[in-house]
Amino acid sequence: MKITRILLLALMIALLLIQTASAQSDAPLALVLDADGPISPAMFEYIRRGIETAEQRGAEVLIVQLNTPGGDIATTTEIIQAFRASRVPVVVYVAPNGSMAGSAGAIISMAAHAVAMAPETAIGAASPISGSGENLTSTLETKAKEIMKATIRPLVEPRGEKAVDLAESMIEDAIAVTADEALEAGLIDFIANDIDDLLNQLDGFTAKSDAIEVVLNTEGALTEPVNLNFIEQLLLLLTDPNIAFLLLAIGVQAVLIEISSPGGWVAGFIGVVCLSLAIYGMGVLPVNWFGIIFLLTAFVLFILDIKAPTHGALTTAGVASFIVGALVLFNSPGTPQFQQVSVPLVVGMGVFLGLLFFVILGFALRAQKTPIRMGMESFTGKIGAAKTDIRLTGQVQMGSELWTAEPVPGSDVIRKGDKVEVVRVEGLRLIVRKK
Repeated sequence: MKITRILLLALMIALLLIQTASAQSDAPLALVLDADGPISPAMFEYIRRGIETAEQRGAEVLIVQLNTPGGDIATTTEIIQAFRASRVPVVVYVAPNGSMAGSAGAIISMAAHAVAMAPETAIGAASPISGSGENLTSTLETKAKEIMKATIRPLVEPRGEKAVDLAESMIEDAIAVTADEALEAGLIDFIANDIDDLLNQLDGFTAKSDAIEVVLNTEGALTEPVNLNFIEQLLLLLTDPNIAFLLLAIGVQAVLIEISSPGGWVAGFIGVVCLSLAIYGMGVLPVNWFGIIFLLTAFVLFILDIKAPTHGALTTAGVASFIVGALVLFNSPGTPQFQQVSVPLVVGMGVFLGLLFFVILGFALRAQKTPIRMGMESFTGKIGAAKTDIRLTGQVQMGSELWTAEPVPGSDVIRKGDKVEVVRVEGLRLIVRKK
């Protein structure tokens, strides 16, 4: 009887779990991306994968939690196209508190099916800059602004004239607004404290684009994060200007070590890998390639100071050239602050390389002053014993070896058993004198 009651209880628990799982499986699914950082090709791949995942799993909504200072306009255009072609409603949520959708981030927000912001967040300052990070001027600036306004106008027009005016002002005058100001102008749809609050407000909202028109059902929706995979994390890391700078410095240094001391492969391999990764990062970042000239000059000066020592003068000049080159490369005027390299990092790396080459230079100078201990030249100055009388030629013993020897011209006859000193080596003969 007791066993029967236990079995009935187990069966009831199993049925309850099945019902709970079934209810959960019927609940709508909301996938959440965490887009935190500059807009870059790696960020686009992350968002594209999130959209594909949402479509494959039949998600009710895809929420892109955004915090970005801006980024690449070409990538921004690709993200806009992906948003508008998505068969799953995309909601941009500027969060958490203190976050921003700056520059390109403001533009992609307008392309979403719905836009929400957390309290104490900001959106705007979307004036275009050049690919090298500098402010555009005259005709180019006008063209770029007009193209961007034409791009966002169809996206914002359904929100009303006030929203269009605000969006165009963000591009024309680089203004930024708070969440309350954006909501008042109709540029965003909601102010939400968190994801749950956002889902409650989205319930019943109509998401509309050329690709879809659907009324959202987000009541009781299950949220599931879509995390960055390893490759996406790596690519985002490589677009950090500080990381790109370090990889460039280490890569060039390793290659120069391999060139100056051939025979190994580890330094060369590390150098090639670091340079390849650095080139990818610099291809995405707005760099001024003129700085490469100063960097190459710096490393040439380092090598010259090893080959033809100048007591550190060339190394000092190389350190100065290295610092100037790195700052020109990454920190040209007009480059956004978030895409600039740390000045203390550049100075610190320059000083470190200078000290490293000073140490290498010290070893090189010491090696030049060290007496030769191997080869024929090492016999000069050594003491041996004559094994025969040496008038024109004879034999001497140097250590455990017998050598043909000749006396220094004009010297006396060296008798067998006399101590002799090697003056020089000529071919396979030792020129000696009596000690």
